[in-house]
Amino acid sequence: MREPLVSLVTPFYNSALYLAQCLESVLAQSYSHFEYILSDNCSSDGSREIAEAYARRDTRIRLVRQPRLRPQVEHYNCALAEISDTSQYCKVVQADDYIFPECLNLMVRAFEQSESIGLVSSYWLKGTVLWGSGIPYQTTQLPGPEIARLYLRAGTYLFGSPTAVMYRSSLVRDHQPFYAEGLLHEDTEKCMQILEHWDFGFVHQVLSFLRTDNESISAGFRTFQPHALDRYILVQRYAPIFLEPGEATFVQRESKRNYYGLLAHEAVRFRKSAFWLYHQQGLKTLGEKLDLPYLALLVGRKLLGMAVNPGITALRMLNFCRVRMGCTRAAGR
Repeated sequence: MREPLVSLVTPFYNSALYLAQCLESVLAQSYSHFEYILSDNCSSDGSREIAEAYARRDTRIRLVRQPRLRPQVEHYNCALAEISDTSQYCKVVQADDYIFPECLNLMVRAFEQSESIGLVSSYWLKGTVLWGSGIPYQTTQLPGPEIARLYLRAGTYLFGSPTAVMYRSSLVRDHQPFYAEGLLHEDTEKCMQILEHWDFGFVHQVLSFLRTDNESISAGFRTFQPHALDRYILVQRYAPIFLEPGEATFVQRESKRNYYGLLAHEAVRFRKSAFWLYHQQGLKTLGEKLDLPYLALLVGRKLLGMAVNPGITALRMLNFCRVRMGCTRAAGR
């Protein structure tokens, strides 16, 4: 019996610095029955030439050229629309990431446990940090709603980025466009949607590497507290779906308190307009605006606490100055 066909997809745009490493990691897989779709979004840095060279040397690789420069999510959807009608599983490998040699083999095996599994994940490295822990080592399959509730209640995050997960191909083909455009983190929301109706498979191995030292679109927002905003949006949107009404309301309130508490902390640090614009745009995807009266209340409490405890405030300011001075000296060497 032949192994299931896996569709691999790498959309890229001006990724010449990392693209070859990404492609080599796919060609080094111990699992060989795959098609590999490379989608060029009008690159101008030599990425297309790199992709062409690899396509000439391996017939499993097919290069698609977009006729115009597309927004990132639209480009990903166009690339995913190219997968074969006969593939059973689908995996995105982002152009600045890479996967380890047993990735496809172990993820396919996880899927083969049951036809009820719609999404498979594993541990992943994000730079030098290990992510994906939170379920018992012996557990390799769980009901999707249970995984969603684990995230909503405790923040246990098992999805990673598109590079860290694998989808059942029928879900990709049946939902076009696959990723909803206009969301803050469309890939995470897609995982939550899948978990509502499908089981979750997990491999207790490190199978992918997510780069953090690149200059991607998301890299510019890393200092804007994106994870706090992401969690707030997911809790507000999905708590009513996966939790009982009373618990959903409690979790939503706690999420708002924690999120706006963080915003209050950032406010007293005098964050610039770009920070606030980022959060306003993110909240807009939820149909919300910044709750300015609530934020003002928490800022007032924050300032009152600083006034009541001037010694602690002064110590924090001193430590902040020391750190800044240390960074300045290091930059001057």
